[in-house]
Amino acid sequence: MADLFAYTDGACSGNPGPGGWGALLIARDGDTVVRTRELNGGEADTTNNRMELMAAISALEALTRPTSLTIVTDSAYVKGGITQWMAGWKRNGWKTSSKSAVKNEDLWRRLDAAHAQHKVRWEWVKGHAGHPENERADELARTGMAPYKPARNRSA
Repeated sequence: MADLFAYTDGACSGNPGPGGWGALLIARDGDTVVRTRELNGGEADTTNNRMELMAAISALEALTRPTSLTIVTDSAYVKGGITQWMAGWKRNGWKTSSKSAVKNEDLWRRLDAAHAQHKVRWEWVKGHAGHPENERADELARTGMAPYKPARNRSA
């Protein structure tokens, strides 16, 4: 049986500004890659954190049946939110410990719903540190962002 990994990343040109997300799904049988799937998208006016969330959401929503997988992200925000903070937010009516509204609540709720369908293990990796799958997820995110960038800025 193959192990499934989803490598996710978000990108933004300006924060807020045009942004993109990318997800690389890889099924492995031991060291052998059995199957890969690449996903990406973007928005004209967004933030990096929203794109990081969209990458994880999109990876989970792409799965057609309950699955065990490892999501590898370079976003401490996403990993911390889903593994440490969300239970408290939900208990507090989607308020932080300081009683302010949770930022990006719409996407956190969507991630929560998608996450509930699967058995997920979360891993964090340092971004832009030469991790091949994370670098590919970053490329996918930048490709997803490209249509939303003004023509003069598309190379950045």
